Amino acid sequence: MRFRANIRDDSTFAKLTGSLLLLSKVVWIRLDNDQVRFTVIPERGSQVWAVLSIDSIFHDYVIQSATANNTINLQVPLAPLNRALRCAFSAFSTFSAYTASLRLTKKDNVPLLSLTINLDTLPSFRPPTVSLESDHQPSEPGQDTGGGNDDSVSFADGPAEGPILQSNARETTITQSVPVTVLAPASVANIHEPRCREPDVHILLPPLLQLKAISERFTRLALPTAKGNANVSSDATSSTRLIISASPHGELKLGVQTSALKIESKWSNLTNPELDPEMVDGGEE
Repeated sequence: MRFRANIRDDSTFAKLTGSLLLLSKVVWIRLDNDQVRFTVIPERGSQVWAVLSIDSIFHDYVIQSATANNTINLQVPLAPLNRALRCAFSAFSTFSAYTASLRLTKKDNVPLLSLTINLDTLPSFRPPTVSLESDHQPSEPGQDTGGGNDDSVSFADGPAEGPILQSNARETTITQSVPVTVLAPASVANIHEPRCREPDVHILLPPLLQLKAISERFTRLALPTAKGNANVSSDATSSTRLIISASPHGELKLGVQTSALKIESKWSNLTNPELDPEMVDGGEE
């Protein structure tokens, strides 16, 4: 089993893992020849099934395994991965010449996802101490802690060294290693993305910063209503609803409703795009 790639867009990668961290402590990452899939399935709340093309975040991508399409399934703790990626993004903001790479390694028979950052530095540069610890214990999805097949016990890249920091007059290398679990194909074979019915409306959203600001304001209004009154029952708290609706005439509504209030924002003159039938599953000309 082998995986190695240079990171093309550490900013998007860091933002994605930061968003997933709000929903769960671990993520299931599925790597293959064609794409990278990030899946979060918390016990409660929203699921995430995000699919990215290889070229969107990686280049010089190498993957090899004994499974079909060279598929590798990893369960990764999000907190240390996000910290490592933010470190890479910080390096990008500070240094004009740097590279960041990600590879699957093994140390003391423990699989590791190692992120290595190479920086061009001056002799007077004193890099900060890098600390990366994880109390992650292998758990769902799949409840598989050993990989479950022969393909999960051999890593071509050799043992990890990190987290380590090496520096000389011209270059500094930072390696951060995140403990991961290699999931056997059988352990995730029955985990499928939920099927949703075909949408009635397609609409282009207003600026996401506007949506974020309004949704946060609605949250602040709804929470005091649900929690501020000691006599509010759990039924009343669970009755809080987020309402989203869109029309084929360029109108979008976002609102929140509780037992005590109802508030709504509306956008008009948005675009209802005409989609290419090939972009929709089962679409026809």
